[in-house]
Amino acid sequence: MAKKKTVLDFIRMKENGQKFASIVLYDYTFAMLAEQAGVDMILIGDSMGNVIYGYDGTVPVTLEQIITHSKAVRKGAPNTFIIGDMPFLSYCVSTSETVANAGRLYKEANVDAIKMEGGRRIVPHVKAVADAGMVVQGHIGITPQSVAAQGGFGAQGRTLEGALALLEDAEALQEAGATSVVLEGLPAESARLISERLRVPTISTGAGPYCDAQSLNFMDVLGIYQMFTPKFVKRYAVLGEQIRSAIGTYAEEIRSGTYPAPEHCYGLKEGEQARIADWVAAHKPD
Repeated sequence: MAKKKTVLDFIRMKENGQKFASIVLYDYTFAMLAEQAGVDMILIGDSMGNVIYGYDGTVPVTLEQIITHSKAVRKGAPNTFIIGDMPFLSYCVSTSETVANAGRLYKEANVDAIKMEGGRRIVPHVKAVADAGMVVQGHIGITPQSVAAQGGFGAQGRTLEGALALLEDAEALQEAGATSVVLEGLPAESARLISERLRVPTISTGAGPYCDAQSLNFMDVLGIYQMFTPKFVKRYAVLGEQIRSAIGTYAEEIRSGTYPAPEHCYGLKEGEQARIADWVAAHKPD
């Protein structure tokens, strides 16, 4: 099993022009498979609100839910760099509360970093968490927790002015102590402008090929989530259809009596069938 990477490894990879792979997931089994597949980084995202809990968005997700899922992911991927997403209102209320909540995620789930959405407005909170000895990943561009204030999920940084504003956000996060920054929903050239000016790695979620890493949700990678597919997603499998077909066949075989077949049943010890038959014959119901 490969040794778990550190923030210094990721910075060296950026310096050497070596890309790395991040994936978003939420449970033990898929974390185990992702680690076996060799991903470098796993994010337990608040997108679980949509794809796991069926919420309309990420806002209802609680810190307790993030902690619970992060514990499961850590058990499945003990040798992978794991990031826990800070949910809506678990930060930004006060720096002391931000540090306390980040500390809970660190201590209870044993994550390697926490992620916070926002640019210059969250700098005091990023600095407070970093000063407390924790690793912070920033997140700018489309920020789902504040998507209503952005007017929807439209791409950000589509003009020079917009790209430069995001660059200011990214540089502010870096100076506050963030060791990587997620760029979500940016034109590729805007993301390139930012990536080339940061010392820390940038992670693209729909921000083109010029970032230092790419990150997609495992539900999208595997073609499981059926409700919505963003423009930037590439499906590497179409498991949603296969899963639906397999469960449908399973249900039909139960109804038809095809399952379970003899090979799915346990056998008696030798000689016990006759004894059971004798007992049944002697104890016929009235």
